[in-house]
Amino acid sequence: MFDVNRAFSLLEKISFERLGGSKEELKAAEILMEEIKKEGVEPHLEEFEVDYSEIKVAKLFVDDKEIPCTGIKMSGSTLEEGIEKDLVYIEEGLDVNLIDVEDKIVLLNGRMMLKTYKKLVEKKVAGFIALGGSVYDDLDNTDLDEMAIRKVMYENGKIPGVCIRAIHAEEIILSNPKKAKIILIQEEGKATSRNVVCEIKGSVYPNQKIALTAHYDSVRFSSGAYDNASGSVGIMELFHHFVKNPPKRTLVFIWCGSEEMGLLGSKAYCETHKEELKDFVFCLNIDMIGVVLGKEIACCTSEMALVNYIDYLGKEIGIAISAKQGVYSSDSTPFADNGVPSVSFARISPQGGAKIHSRLDVIDHLDKNSFSSSLTIMNEFIVRMDNSKVFPVSRVIPDNMKLELDYYNFRKERP
Repeated sequence: MFDVNRAFSLLEKISFERLGGSKEELKAAEILMEEIKKEGVEPHLEEFEVDYSEIKVAKLFVDDKEIPCTGIKMSGSTLEEGIEKDLVYIEEGLDVNLIDVEDKIVLLNGRMMLKTYKKLVEKKVAGFIALGGSVYDDLDNTDLDEMAIRKVMYENGKIPGVCIRAIHAEEIILSNPKKAKIILIQEEGKATSRNVVCEIKGSVYPNQKIALTAHYDSVRFSSGAYDNASGSVGIMELFHHFVKNPPKRTLVFIWCGSEEMGLLGSKAYCETHKEELKDFVFCLNIDMIGVVLGKEIACCTSEMALVNYIDYLGKEIGIAISAKQGVYSSDSTPFADNGVPSVSFARISPQGGAKIHSRLDVIDHLDKNSFSSSLTIMNEFIVRMDNSKVFPVSRVIPDNMKLELDYYNFRKERP
């Protein structure tokens, strides 16, 4: 059914660091387009803008001791001489932690979250220090996280920030520090990212469109083999299948750029094609498949009937899959947010299995048998959807899913 050797050959070709808006991301897009053209189909690129930041200087001193750090992209810059202020450990940023933080530098647990960021802007803090990694990190074999704040944060105001390792944060707190100094100089602007798009016209119901999506960008330090070269190759194999087995409904294949920067590729597609979305009856997204240790899941932003259908389908064809209703943080979500019922398929690795968003995301933990199993149920599913006399998934986003989408997109605050 699938040519797994072809799939893994493509997987190897695009398994390199490919940040959203970078020349490496464009290189990956060109490789995908070459593969599409082999079938006699002409793809095209759809460009969109993304945030760009180049860190020129990022330094942190705590009581005059320099601490290794990375600059938080899009968080603004300090003066050349930096800012030196009292240091306060605010843990999770609860109100009690923020009683006296104005014009101080704050150290928080983990990454910056929107709710905390808004509070810090309101409290007029001078700078912040985020944490990455673990207190158990092997410094020679792990990378210091690179982080960025997104528009939904910095539109409230910019606070210069740096990221340090958790192991160094622990040392700082134990030393009972008094002062911290941040020097952060960065160049901020815009870059161009791209979606790769092609279409196979439906033979019976051409006005009903199904989107098949996967993101092809990765994060810093990661070859992104699992997340998400695997999904990109999975969509490509579905494309190869339907070229040879023409669909009844029009299939729109979208390899999304800059997903790791906030689902920007799928958001851009939905915005650019806003008037056409009324013709889309469904979106199938693939995000991370083929891992050796793992389990198949399907997250449905739709009515519960789809959850039950996928559960039944898995039992019918003998592939274990856990289906649920929810909002999956990938490229299915912007479609669902625009009223298009969606599902994200994935093969999720357990604790201690394959890792993502690090140098450890490599092809070694993927295999052809697991890839074929992952893809089989997705192919069975989408073929049955396409062959239906009446499209079986109601074009409805139920109220509980609308609420989850509001939470996900920060339109409402989760209680």
